[in-house]
Amino acid sequence: MADAAVGYAEPVELRAVDPVGSADVAAADARMIAPAAVSSPAVARLGRALPFQLVAVATWLVDLTAIMLAALVCDAWRLPLWGVVPVAIACHSGIAQATGGYDTDALLLVRRALPRVLNAWVATVLALATLGHAFDAQIALPWRGLVLWFATGSIAIVAGRMFGLQVARQLKRAGLFQGRAAVVGTGRQGVAFADHLTRSDGLAMPLVGFFDDRPVTADVAAGLPLPYLGGVADLVRMIRAGAIDRVFLTMPWADETRIDAIVRALSATPVDILLLPDRGPLVPAGRSATAQARLRFLTVGERPLTPGQRFQKAVMDRTLALVALILCAPLMLAVAVAIRLDSGGPVLFRQLREGLNCRPFHILKFRTMYVQAGAAPIVQAGRRDPRVTRVGGFLRRTSLDELPQLINVLIGQMSLVGPRPHAPATRAGGVPFGEVVATYADRHKVKPGLTGWAQVCGWRGETATTDQLIRRLEHDMHYVNNWSIWFDVYILARTALTVLGQRSAY
Repeated sequence: MADAAVGYAEPVELRAVDPVGSADVAAADARMIAPAAVSSPAVARLGRALPFQLVAVATWLVDLTAIMLAALVCDAWRLPLWGVVPVAIACHSGIAQATGGYDTDALLLVRRALPRVLNAWVATVLALATLGHAFDAQIALPWRGLVLWFATGSIAIVAGRMFGLQVARQLKRAGLFQGRAAVVGTGRQGVAFADHLTRSDGLAMPLVGFFDDRPVTADVAAGLPLPYLGGVADLVRMIRAGAIDRVFLTMPWADETRIDAIVRALSATPVDILLLPDRGPLVPAGRSATAQARLRFLTVGERPLTPGQRFQKAVMDRTLALVALILCAPLMLAVAVAIRLDSGGPVLFRQLREGLNCRPFHILKFRTMYVQAGAAPIVQAGRRDPRVTRVGGFLRRTSLDELPQLINVLIGQMSLVGPRPHAPATRAGGVPFGEVVATYADRHKVKPGLTGWAQVCGWRGETATTDQLIRRLEHDMHYVNNWSIWFDVYILARTALTVLGQRSAY
């Protein structure tokens, strides 16, 4: 779909004075620029970190294997139960998921894993026994077979979980999983919290270090159990560099103004923000609670998509992008030939855009304008724009110029559906996008898309006024806050009709 471009003004007002020393500050800045500095040697050898949700998927497969092995034992004793194995797998998977059997703590802690997975298995066998009794004529379930299946299944599930727990904990200690966490607050509560988390196996994300919105002396920094890496503005830069995925706030609740200021500074970044309570177990109205490493936190900010949802979206994006590239290859070849015959010059056009977490990337498009000599300012195309070639006008009207972005999707820079990526220098009504709406950067909490909710609702093409930008942002944020796989499918289905019937792109 046709683009608009965006400029971004970082909404950070807090900056701690760091008297640790200029050399230490320079070293911290170097770490902030390169996220690899906080990566483990295991990640360096592998080439990339692994998403922790792969552990949940692998554990689920181990549980399924255990159930089938138990059925195989029953079959060897001439007590066949294969007819109900699919029902048992579906039942056990659903119950274990609902009771937290695949939560992070259950994948890393024995005392959390075994009660949940065994309760799910007991409930599954009881459900099958009830079904067998209620539908005796249709389902023949020998009681001896159920007892043997329960016993062997329990042993197999426990053995599989124990093995999986050991592997997951070893991989976690090696730092192989994606995700890094930071602690904001260098007071006694923050230090005690960091000490607890560094000793706990219930948190998949390792702690990178401390940040604070207030000045920290060299003596205080030297006494911290983790490195002191700077103020809140430094934390935002590390988040933008992809080095931090979760932030723990550990200051007293009495500092409400301080907490609110930090949350506002971090609100436009795609991180989970968790507040450590200091007033007992109560949760204020309107706040959700979560447990991490046997501690209970208040969620004051979170990513729009959970790790599982990001995994689902990534699988759908790359699968469909690969299929689309294969199917569209002849069409893309024909477009490339038409561009060369019409105006000569390069076939593809590369332009810097802002993607997930405001990180820049080069978007790919078929070239639709004449090649200009030298660098020129980025100006959105208007109606009857003389820079657009004859073939380019057709490509822009039909959105065929966007097809190369399937490559951006395939390599993980974009998604099939999401807010359209914009060039940093583009303006609306003569004003940079980032200055029109203070919360504009919120749209960068998800990957940009080849198409989006704003585009199929008519907010496509040139953004000539600030009102057009605001309406587009409203639609983008509606998508970000209401994402689902089916919403993506619906938008993709509407995109074809929108492209054929809309004429706002030129």
